[in-house]
Amino acid sequence: MNADFTPLGLAVGHATDRAGGTGCTVVRRVEGASRVGSAIFGRATGTRELHAATPGHLADRADAILLTGGSAYGLDAAAGVMRWMEERGRGFSVGSGVVPIVPAAVVFDLEPLGRFDARPTAEMAHAACESASALVREQGSVGAGTGATVGKIGGRASAMKGGVGAAVIGEGGVWAGAVAVVNAMGDIRNAAGEILAGARDAHGRWLDTAERLRHGATAPALAPAGMQNTTIVVVATNAPLDRVAISQLAQASGAALFRRITPAGTSVDGDVIFSLCPHGDVQPADIGRVEALAVAALEQAIENAVRFARGRDGIPGLAGGDT
Repeated sequence: MNADFTPLGLAVGHATDRAGGTGCTVVRRVEGASRVGSAIFGRATGTRELHAATPGHLADRADAILLTGGSAYGLDAAAGVMRWMEERGRGFSVGSGVVPIVPAAVVFDLEPLGRFDARPTAEMAHAACESASALVREQGSVGAGTGATVGKIGGRASAMKGGVGAAVIGEGGVWAGAVAVVNAMGDIRNAAGEILAGARDAHGRWLDTAERLRHGATAPALAPAGMQNTTIVVVATNAPLDRVAISQLAQASGAALFRRITPAGTSVDGDVIFSLCPHGDVQPADIGRVEALAVAALEQAIENAVRFARGRDGIPGLAGGDT
């Protein structure tokens, strides 16, 4: 399934280290910059330039968003996005040159897949910018979703493969899109509320993470050393919103997290949503429609992230693969 971000004026690019089990994904405008907002759900975040994605920051723009593996080490890869932008004169003008504004968020994928010392590099992020396209053909175990896993209430033995998903939805000339890297502690559910991918027992039956937590379950995923869970997201619209409205769009889009990931926003998840719209004159918009479309796009992106994820290293994926 392809996702076409042309109506949003955006391009999405991946760089993948399959052997290392990590990668990064860049979301940038085809031309110009974006107005940007953000919302945080949960405590285990890893971010860069997050304050630039708030209404009160002086730089009222973002030149790209980096979603990356490598935990906090992966934040270094943003230098490659900045270099790509500077080479093209894109960024916040400071007189003698430009300073690209690149907010970023990370997932913890240093284990159990691939190698602990494999982290996305600036060169990978530069390549992701260069290869970015409005038509997203690759989803699942690519880019920042390469080493993602879900359903970790029972540790590695219970987990399934997560990944990166994308979706674009339009109605009445208003468009919304989402890119989601799903590396959650919880289970992923379909539109009917049924578990699609998540924690399993030794016989392959769903453990139902939220239910087990209600009954006092403990697990490696809940220990301080096991804070290895995060869903990081970009949602976008073609509606030119003001700075408060674009930040609220990120907050409202969190509804998709709580519908499709159970549980989401926990103390051991570092869920972050960035929101983007055109950086231009603000126009009146049906904000209710924009928010509803963004939620729908993000729900589909979360589902796509696991539907297209291929298993590896003994962890199964819905798209098959070597387990």
